[in-house]
Amino acid sequence: QVQLVEFGGALVQAGGSLRLSCAASGSIFSFNAMGWYRQAPGKQRELVARITRGGSTNYADTVKGRTTISRDNAKNTAFLQMNSLKPEDTAVYYCNAETWQAAYWGQGTQVTVSS
Repeated sequence: QVQLVEFGGALVQAGGSLRLSCAASGSIFSFNAMGWYRQAPGKQRELVARITRGGSTNYADTVKGRTTISRDNAKNTAFLQMNSLKPEDTAVYYCNAETWQAAYWGQGTQVTVSS
């Protein structure tokens, strides 16, 4: 059973930066892809960024240019570096991992950006 644990959520001021981490219980190299999603109150969960095993990435238009997703296979950890944060980035951020058989989710970490 895959377990994902997110770290790094915090309260930050607009314009600030955060780095979220997602630690996996097993080898992340076995995942086809890992991603970060977010869900704001009253809204649907949406993709923020995704990285494949081969390193290909894609980003939501709302974060493109100020967000970087990466993965460290040796540490079984994925990261989300967010810069120039905006109040509209406030949400619970979830880590996701995809295998051929299933998708797994972490419990989420709260990011709050104050104006």
